[in-house]
Amino acid sequence: MTASKPEDPDRPPKHLYIGAINPFALCEAILGRKLDWRDPATANIMSSILQTDYEELFDMRFRSILYAGIQLNDRGDMAELIPAKDMHTLTERDLVTPDFSKVEKLGDLDHVGLKDINAIKVKHAFMSNGNLRLTLQPQSLGKTICSSEMTTTLRELATPFRIHKKEEWVPPNSTWTDIGESCYRQHTTTMFSNPVQGATSNSWLIAAMMAVAWSDPSAICHHHHDRGGKRESRCSLSVRFHSKGGDNDAPTSTVTVNCEVPTNNSSSLPVYCRPSSMMMMTRGWAAGGEIWPCLYEKAFAKWIIQGKGGSDSESGPESEHPDLTQTCYGDPVKCAAQLTGKEPQYFFTSHRRAQDLLGLVRTHCFNLRTIYPFVAFTHPTGDKFRGCTLVANMAYTVLGWAAPQERKQYIILRHPWGVTEPEGMTGYPGLVSCVDVKFWPPVELVDGRGVFAIETSAFKEYFAGMGVAK
Repeated sequence: MTASKPEDPDRPPKHLYIGAINPFALCEAILGRKLDWRDPATANIMSSILQTDYEELFDMRFRSILYAGIQLNDRGDMAELIPAKDMHTLTERDLVTPDFSKVEKLGDLDHVGLKDINAIKVKHAFMSNGNLRLTLQPQSLGKTICSSEMTTTLRELATPFRIHKKEEWVPPNSTWTDIGESCYRQHTTTMFSNPVQGATSNSWLIAAMMAVAWSDPSAICHHHHDRGGKRESRCSLSVRFHSKGGDNDAPTSTVTVNCEVPTNNSSSLPVYCRPSSMMMMTRGWAAGGEIWPCLYEKAFAKWIIQGKGGSDSESGPESEHPDLTQTCYGDPVKCAAQLTGKEPQYFFTSHRRAQDLLGLVRTHCFNLRTIYPFVAFTHPTGDKFRGCTLVANMAYTVLGWAAPQERKQYIILRHPWGVTEPEGMTGYPGLVSCVDVKFWPPVELVDGRGVFAIETSAFKEYFAGMGVAK
């Protein structure tokens, strides 16, 4: 049932599986070293490691590994979970490709396994210097990683589809590290940082966390150090989560976690959610930083595992090492309510005009910035999703609105990956990826990495819905 008026909320959906893995964090975890997320060359690295053309990474219809564990439904308008029985692990043998060194004419392709050349799909075809250059898609010759087929490392690192459930959960090439003591040694003042998504598909959670921190910073619980007269620090965080029913939920309770989080053995970088204050660091936690984003993610994972009775995690509901991949895919609007105790309200874009959507944002703003936790999520597929600033089936934080020109009005959003696409990589009509104080004054209150503006007409085209907790 849709709302009778643009300002009236829509009926809450039964299931929302919003999220895409952060490819920057995923590739860092695989390589064991830090990448420059702003360098255009990083796109080529990601494309090679994730075995997918860059422009196809961010759309569900291409079965990208960023959507590991979900697929388009029969209508192609929403994401649905892939049954566990349909998730397959690739071996080295699966990834081996034939030897093409002796192929000199099209007929020779028959000898490497292409029996029906006329039936092969042509992905690209163009003339260059008198040569016809073809890019073919011979699916029968070899497999690549995708949303339902991946290596053991990717399966254990980024998805909840455990292979070795009897062991305590530890991501591949990672160690649970106490980051509280290192931060205590480096600084004694609190430095607020924005949450940046890591190597699992929980943008819905990260966007909601940012929405709460942005609209009401006092609602965020910061970690507590208790040195207790000893050399060792005892760092912990206690967060109260509120039951709203459905998926990724548990009875209302307060969850306490220590400061141990998974870090990569090679780079010392956090594998999953990290603070934006460390984005420019060359290695690990050397510069300290406010670590609340890491601990909120851990606490939320522990809470929903408790709601499941620990049945989906070998770590168990009371473990200090909860399986963080249990936060894969979810509902960002409901999550904002779970974090605050308020009620979720949904507004879908299909039956609202662009101006109505802007009006909804403005209704929940004061001095251009949102004063309630506000999030939005994109469509699961479409020709328009071809780069990392706008990603299909992705949750974003709505920060406010702007009207720097009389004829153009914008909605201001923040990407949970803490990054926007380098200029020149791809072009999005109606999008401004470099938002400065002159364009939107409230940006000076937040780390600007990942903040961008989108015209209201383009917002309606890219986004499936938005919502607020109030």
